[in-house]
Amino acid sequence: MTIDPLMLAAAIPAVILVGLAKGGFAGIGTLATPLLALVISPVEAASILLPILIVQDAVSVWVFRRHWDRNVLVTMLPGAVVGILIGYGYASRVSADAVGVVVGLISVIFALRQFGLGASPTDTAERSTWKGTISGIGSGFTSQIAHAGAPPFQLYVIPLRLSRDVYIGTTAIFFAIVNWLKVPAYVALGQFSGTSMRTSAMLMPLAFLSTWLGVWLVRRVPAEKFFRIIYLLMILVGVRLIWSGMEHWMGGA
Repeated sequence: MTIDPLMLAAAIPAVILVGLAKGGFAGIGTLATPLLALVISPVEAASILLPILIVQDAVSVWVFRRHWDRNVLVTMLPGAVVGILIGYGYASRVSADAVGVVVGLISVIFALRQFGLGASPTDTAERSTWKGTISGIGSGFTSQIAHAGAPPFQLYVIPLRLSRDVYIGTTAIFFAIVNWLKVPAYVALGQFSGTSMRTSAMLMPLAFLSTWLGVWLVRRVPAEKFFRIIYLLMILVGVRLIWSGMEHWMGGA
């Protein structure tokens, strides 16, 4: 197998970003696919990352297996299944850049609003089945298209003000299930290839190490500061998605 140095230069930081996200800094991993897509096609980038995501999910689920919110999963997962099916049905018609711009705008507006509200860690939003279902659909759809399911997920879950470990554990289990649900769609669309699978396997050791690094770091960050970091990451991720999508649109105009 010939290794493309340029691809490797993009893949290594992409896998590290996903590892930190799976360790607890949810949201930052959304940057991974756009980063890798700078040097290879978005479809190939997504196919390389999916097996890595599944392995990293296993690590984070194991670490936080005792800390999760059943109600969030019951509320959001049915919607996520619908979102994945919609993403599969429109995979060849819907522009990932267009989805990225919308997700980016939502992320930035939500995070800025949270900073502006100055809500305390004890303030909680009312649980809403319809809001959770809609967020689940959005998360499943954007995850299927571009592994960008974190912002719609966070729109519903962050205002609930779960404890840090419960938030991380719930996020880990939700996306572990979602990523496995995406596998049949990727197979049906022919997105896996021998080259992509070999590349994924080569990056697996780094995937393990970066996830454990994320777990180590997140447990040393105070809860209130943790959520402020998440809001900041949502802004950075959102800006990156908007920039990437607009750049492609302008380039194709």
